Amino acid sequence: MTTFYEFQRQFPDDEACLKRIMVERYGGTELDCPKCGAHGKFYRLTRDRAYLCQHCKHHIYPCVGTPMERSRTPVHKWFYAMFLFTNTRHGVSAKELQRQLGVTYKTAWRMAHEIRKFMADVDGETPLGGVVEADETLVGGKVKGKGRGYRENKTTVFGMIERGGDLMAKVVPDVKRRTLEPIIRENVEPGSTVHTDELRSYLSLDRAGYEHETVNHGAGEYVREDCHVNAVEGFWARLKLSIRGTHVHVSGKHLQKYVKEFEYRYNRRKRPERMFGDLVAHL
Repeated sequence: MTTFYEFQRQFPDDEACLKRIMVERYGGTELDCPKCGAHGKFYRLTRDRAYLCQHCKHHIYPCVGTPMERSRTPVHKWFYAMFLFTNTRHGVSAKELQRQLGVTYKTAWRMAHEIRKFMADVDGETPLGGVVEADETLVGGKVKGKGRGYRENKTTVFGMIERGGDLMAKVVPDVKRRTLEPIIRENVEPGSTVHTDELRSYLSLDRAGYEHETVNHGAGEYVREDCHVNAVEGFWARLKLSIRGTHVHVSGKHLQKYVKEFEYRYNRRKRPERMFGDLVAHL
């Protein structure tokens, strides 16, 4: 994992950050001009986030198409915010970003959500195969009694984990078969083994081309030989603890972005040194 001192050495200021974006997007500051076609050096404009062609004076704006495109916040602060997001297990609140970066709360809130969306884009959706655990959970809200009142105040999240591999999770409107089965079909390779609990929405997975095994949580069964959904339930536990500890409450409107943020980190748990580097490389 990148340490704070390594980050400061690589990215001490805006100049270093912009130069790195130019390297990732164009290979450096010496390139064929997209306007005149001549090969030459692009010089940095001090008054703007742009580089100038030495031949035709064409401008390249390296931040266009990145989370920083419409922001007046210094690029160095954006890089540091991404560093913070990738060097914590429990996420970063907007209030913490405000304190660390010295920006307004509104700016910190917007930066945090743009980074979460960017993390989701970088992570993408990798097809799952082999043995896959699938499960659903309820996140957020306040308990107002039992039954329907309990569920109406919470947001449903569905997730799948390839045993020993990647995770895919997303907010869903409900746990009906017509909602969950298409997600499984789209993201799990045919012929894979799918482990679930006893929810009726999964009952037709055998007919959908999967080897389906279940554990009956309602009967107190959580493991049967190698059949279980413990890995995905472990992810739910970490997600909920982190939300309660760091953010206190997350609205259903924005929960998808938080889920994808934690998915990004989970999928790089075995190679944490890539968490920050992958974001920079995709700028």
